[in-house]
Amino acid sequence: MNITDIDDKIIKRARQNYLIEQYKTKKPAPSQVLQDVLTARVPFQAKLAETTEPDKRQMLERLDVAVTAALDPLQGALQGGAADTVIQSHAQVLLDDAKDLLSDWLDSQFGSQVTENSIFSLLPKYWEGEYHKDMDALNVLPPDVLTRVSEYVPEIVEFVEKIVNNGFGYVSNGSVYFDTAKFDGSDKHSYAKLVPEAVGDQKALQEGEGDLSISADRLNEKKSQSDFALWKTSKPGEPSWDSPWGKGRPGWHIECSAMAGSILGESMDIHGGGFDLRFPHHDNELAQSEAFFNNDHWVRYFLHTGHLTIAGCKMSKSLKNFITIKDALSKHTARQLRLAFLMHSWKDTLDYSSNTMESAIQYEKFLNEFFLNVKDILRAPADLTGQFEKWEEPEMELNQSFYERKAGVHEALCDNIDTRTALEEMRSLVGQSNAYIASRKSAKLAPNRLLLESIALYLTNMLKTFGAIEGTESIGFPVGGDRQNVDLESTAMPYLKVLSDFREGVRKIARERKVTEVLRICDEVRDNTLPELGVRLEDHEGLPTVVKLVDRETLLKEKEEKRKIEEEKWKKKEEALKKKQEQERARLEKMKIHPSEMFRSEDDKYSSFDETGFPTHDIEGKEISKGQTKKLRKLYEAQEKLHKEYLETTQNGS
Repeated sequence: MNITDIDDKIIKRARQNYLIEQYKTKKPAPSQVLQDVLTARVPFQAKLAETTEPDKRQMLERLDVAVTAALDPLQGALQGGAADTVIQSHAQVLLDDAKDLLSDWLDSQFGSQVTENSIFSLLPKYWEGEYHKDMDALNVLPPDVLTRVSEYVPEIVEFVEKIVNNGFGYVSNGSVYFDTAKFDGSDKHSYAKLVPEAVGDQKALQEGEGDLSISADRLNEKKSQSDFALWKTSKPGEPSWDSPWGKGRPGWHIECSAMAGSILGESMDIHGGGFDLRFPHHDNELAQSEAFFNNDHWVRYFLHTGHLTIAGCKMSKSLKNFITIKDALSKHTARQLRLAFLMHSWKDTLDYSSNTMESAIQYEKFLNEFFLNVKDILRAPADLTGQFEKWEEPEMELNQSFYERKAGVHEALCDNIDTRTALEEMRSLVGQSNAYIASRKSAKLAPNRLLLESIALYLTNMLKTFGAIEGTESIGFPVGGDRQNVDLESTAMPYLKVLSDFREGVRKIARERKVTEVLRICDEVRDNTLPELGVRLEDHEGLPTVVKLVDRETLLKEKEEKRKIEEEKWKKKEEALKKKQEQERARLEKMKIHPSEMFRSEDDKYSSFDETGFPTHDIEGKEISKGQTKKLRKLYEAQEKLHKEYLETTQNGS
């Protein structure tokens, strides 16, 4: 693994950090802070005016708004003669909000005076440490060898010297450049193998050369705009090392070639990196390395990974959708993040969103339940001969599926490491195994232990290969967290089984003697006490209680979800009861109405009635038709029946 700790952007940011800290150390007066920020704002606003890239412009505009908001209170406090503490407070806010703006201005004024190399090592050293912490938290295995540019400058100088001696590099004004035209014109070599169509792309080339090396005077040093720096003469305010060409520092591309070449030699099988590094970085690496080793196979396979987007958008500070690994790990486990990555192709864009993570969480839950069920089956007592049960048709079918799914996983991984299809094959195997277990249990038959154990062991080993399981757990996910050193399951399970059997015996006696209070206590242990300890008991009618060790947080989440479901059911039950009561009240009110009055109240429909209150003419005075009369008569008779029922109820009640 290569660590770039000398880079144009790193140099600039490290220098700015140093200058702003020096500025703060001098403790400038609030009036001085105000004056300096106003001065620094002039070039900043000029830069803002000429920025056309939308994301960058949005970020600069947001900074400008923040600085404006912090300027006004300080100006007002100084003009109004506010208390020193108030003025100091406003000055501190301005200093914090204008940090980027002020550090850029300080760099333009005093950056050339920063010459001590150690100043430039602090920033990369800090972020390398943070990077290693994040990788460890994600369960990413460390590299066997890690190389830092700052530790390989002598080797880089030798690497550049040999390229020049081989005829593919030239010195210009203290810098050394790679001659792309000469390299491409040689019989044995070709330039830009990965993205030949990008040759001459000035935007890509400019990005490749770095922020500090694209001035007009340096562009004129090159024979061709496609040529790139192998060694750069250092300007004031940049770190520097001795070389045959004078004080300077490595170019961006050369560092990777020199470090990888020093460890791996003249060729390597696989070189990784992001999709955006194909040109110019990896193409330039290839060219200079093959110029050094005088071959055409420095890298046999490049694996260019897809980008990560956040809810469909590219990560951007201006959009404030920048997610750090620590942010992600505060919401999801390392395993869930890894499963999310495994469920997508490594070479395609991955969208980090709630939907993506929910799919990973459900996949983990699906696998975990299978592992827990298999472990429960394996804990059932059986002698040595009892382990070998006769295979019937269901076992034959499951075993055939097992071999087909294993072959599917192998084929998927051979097909450009297609982990997405591999995980789908594993999901299918678990689904078929679950169906087999359910069918055997419904028939009151024991599932085949060895077959299920083989399947569970295979799935566990595949997940270990994928880095989704670590440790020595033989089946399933580790209990008590990914990094649990103690084998909690084998230690605690014998005691939990005794507790479960005792509870089952107590429940049986309590049911026979109808001691509801004892049954309530048994349920309390299952539903509230044991989940707090990471234990799930599953009671099944006519079958032994199943004991499962599950992550405490998972169980508490399940408990909360169950509580919400029960609350919702109770709420619906109450609403149904209330509706029924309202219907009963409405029915009772309707029963009270005498048949002779039921139509008289509808004076917007009828104008005349007979002696029994039955309507004879509609509101317009027309005689009601025979068909309508027939319908109304049925309603009238039904009301007679209801009212009679009401009268009988009233009389009986009295």
